[in-house]
Amino acid sequence: AENIAAAQESVQNNPSTSIRRRAQELGLQRTTLATILHKDLHLFPFKIQLTQELLPQDHLRRPTYANRMLQLAHDNPDFHEKIIMSDEAHFHLNRYVNKQNSRFWAMENPQIIHQSPLHPLKVTVWCAIWSGGIIGPYFFGNENGVTVTVNGERYRDMIENFLTPQLHALGLINMWYQQDGATSHTARITMELLRDLFPQQVISRNGDVDWPPRSPDLTAPDFFLWG
Repeated sequence: AENIAAAQESVQNNPSTSIRRRAQELGLQRTTLATILHKDLHLFPFKIQLTQELLPQDHLRRPTYANRMLQLAHDNPDFHEKIIMSDEAHFHLNRYVNKQNSRFWAMENPQIIHQSPLHPLKVTVWCAIWSGGIIGPYFFGNENGVTVTVNGERYRDMIENFLTPQLHALGLINMWYQQDGATSHTARITMELLRDLFPQQVISRNGDVDWPPRSPDLTAPDFFLWG
């Protein structure tokens, strides 16, 4: 009972301490402490979840955006079929090694080294989702197929030479277009191009509906496409 009370107080004071260190501090065997935590105190180890940082002003902009979208859906019963949500993602092509989990069993240390390039190969992909499926993928690269940084000029080239023909091929008219607030997306000339393509129906920073920054949880590609 004394050990249980000591373990409970220790957890209350610092719930993030590891079993190894907590056992040392309490003068208990690790297996004994583990039994107390699980069977006597009914505690379980939970991993920390990483989420997007929100700034103070974001807490107002996010519900404002959500309420506007609900109003649009209320006023237009087919609104959910008329919205295109877009995003870009980077995919690294080099094998990733998790040192925490990778082990080699041997009689002696094999001195295995995994070499990682200074500038790992990656591809930058644009895709969009609408109610009828996926538009894309579109890979940002130069004439040699080498991945390039997405800037305003390259983003506009994608809109004019890939997205626009796709819209025509799919027969998509009177659509809403959502994008995040990246600088390459919101340059004046880019926004003018999007407003010509989606009159009064651009969801973006500086758009017809203001897109709240730092909100990957509000866009479909982050949930259903990139994984």
